[in-house]
Formats: sequence, C-alpha cells, structure tokens
Amino acid sequence: MKFKRIIIPALFAATVGLAACGGNDASGGASPSGSAPADSASSPAASSPAAELSGKIAAGGSSAQQVAQQVWRAGFSQTNGGVTITYDPVGSGDGQKNFVSGAYKFAGSDSAMDDATVAQAKSQCGGDPIEFPVYISPIAVAFHLEGVTSLNLDANTVAKIFAGKITKWNDPAITQLNPGVNLPSTAISPVHRSDSSGTTFNFTDYLSKAAPKSWTKPANTDWPTTKGESAEGTSGVVGAAQGGNGTIAYIDDSGVHGTKLSVAKIKVGSKFVAPTAAGAAAALESSKQISGTPASILTYDLNRTTTDPSEYPIFMASNEIACQSYSDPSTTAIVKAWLTYIISENGQKAAAANAYSAPLPSTVAAKEQAIIDQMG
Repeated sequence: MKFKRIIIPALFAATVGLAACGGNDASGGASPSGSAPADSASSPAASSPAAELSGKIAAGGSSAQQVAQQVWRAGFSQTNGGVTITYDPVGSGDGQKNFVSGAYKFAGSDSAMDDATVAQAKSQCGGDPIEFPVYISPIAVAFHLEGVTSLNLDANTVAKIFAGKITKWNDPAITQLNPGVNLPSTAISPVHRSDSSGTTFNFTDYLSKAAPKSWTKPANTDWPTTKGESAEGTSGVVGAAQGGNGTIAYIDDSGVHGTKLSVAKIKVGSKFVAPTAAGAAAALESSKQISGTPASILTYDLNRTTTDPSEYPIFMASNEIACQSYSDPSTTAIVKAWLTYIISENGQKAAAANAYSAPLPSTVAAKEQAIIDQMG
C-alpha cells in the first residue's frame, strides 16, 4: 500500500509546532503535577485535572476529522494551555501507519485497524491499543452537473456509476429515478480518493453490502479500480469535483458545506434520504458491535442495508486510536484527558456545531469512557 502525505492547510499550520513522539517514547513534556482527569464522559476534561498538564503530542490521520480536530484542540487548550497537540490530516492509512511506527501518539482513522495493524499497535503500545469511534458523519454523494441541483439515486445506480458501467447522466437507470428532471447527455466523471482513505473504505463497504451484484469488490481503503479521476484528501476531491461538469464524488458531508456541489438523495426503503448527522447516528445505533476484540477496542459492523428512512447508510464512525499507557506518565495523562474531552458532551457538541457531525449516542460514549478510565 502506497501512502501519500498532504500539505497541512493554513488553518492547521497556525497551530503550534509538531512534536514527533513515538508510542513508547517520552513526549518531551513535563510530568503533570496533579491527578488524572475525572472519569465522567459528560464533564469537559478541561475542568478535570487538579493541576495543569504540560507536554507536546503529535497526532494525525483522518482528513474527515480535520475540522473536528481543530475545534477539539481549541476547546482543550482553553484549560490545558500547557499542552501542544498537533494533528496532521494525512489520511487514515498514513494515520495508522504513523501510529504503529511511533511517530504519532494517537491517530484518527475512518476505518478500523485490521488484525495485522492491531498486532503492530500492540507491539508499539506494549499492550492492547485503544480504538473507538469519536466522530460520526454522513458521507455525501456529491455532484456538479450544470442545470441540475436535485438528484435521486439508489445503491445499484451509485455502484454502477462508480464502477464505470453507467457513463452518461441521461442513462435510463438515472432518469427513471428522477421523473421530471431534465438530465443531459453529459459524460459522468466519477472522482475518487487517490490516497489510502477511511472514507473510501466506508463508501466501498456501503457499495459491497448494499449493491453486491453491481459492486463485486470488497471494502478497501484504496480505491479498487482505475476508472474515473483521482484526487488526494477530502479537499482534493472537493476541488476536482467542483472544477468539472458532470462530476460525482463521495465526500465527508462536512467537506461539502460551503461549496457549489449538490448532494444526491439515496433510496432507503421506499424513500429518498439526504445525508444528515441524525441519520448517521441512528444507523450507528442500529449497527452491531464487533465481538471477539480486546476490551479496549470498541468497533462496529456498520449497518449499510437498513430500510428505515430515519437512518442514512453511507456514513463513517471515525475512530481514535491510542495506547492504554505510555512510558512517559505525562503522555498518558494528556492522552487520557484528551480522549475524555473529545467524547464528552461539550466536545461532541463543538464538533457537531462546526463539522456537521453527529454527537455520540450516550450508550456508546459511556462504553468509551469506561475504556478511558482504565488508562495508565
């Protein structure tokens, strides 16, 4: 698997400098002089420590978490001003790679670690790693087609478009889903991620489960065909989709807001459903927890085949990956406080307000806080 690195936007470059920290190496920060943060998932970590934490933490990964990570760092720093956390939105694949190598203290990933990566993480952490969802977001099927702003699609049609089997916008498979819409004969130009991406994993997971006859390839972090146009990162895909006519792309919903892209409605049951944070959260709640994992790992087999129109099946439950303990106690204290804050009610509300994500269901947050409580 080839990994690529993207340039950090100015939004993130404004944060204080990166500290390259390995999973079991010292963080370079001073040890905290107080107790670990309180364990309540509803209380901001900011008010939990008895004394201010201090240190530097390098992290990165999921570009879909980019906006959420920015607001989380801003909120966390308000009462943890002695802590520097940098987040490099290099994509989920590089995030996992840099975590197991020790370059990142924690990583964001839109897809769960596979068994081999969990084994590498366990070696790096000196014990079972932590992995659980912190960011729930719908994935939009966004398009740019002159004269058309409203579009209905179903799973089979989406799959055939991205597989290169439907190539014109006035194909009968599309027109029959959109009566009254004047669809041109413009060529369809699908845009996909060029980098290893958890957004790609979640989108192909949807296609493989919801349209198995039209999309025969398994879920993958790397785009499995050579058809269509490729671009790096969420921002790259948005730029490519906006720059052409007849384009269609899969994009984390937060990346579509404020662009000139339109968003398709997806058929769920008998209705066509737009991506919403509430719909994504409802789909997670109807998903089954994956069994047989270590107690510190909480992952889900996401429900892609729902027929309940209140649930939106193309979504990600983007994870945070960390160690249960680090050789430097200050690093353990910082990461524990950080995780407590981002899953807290305040942290989740901040992400929802700025990244259009869905707050974690309270049942999920409670399970995650129990994992955090065991850190150190």
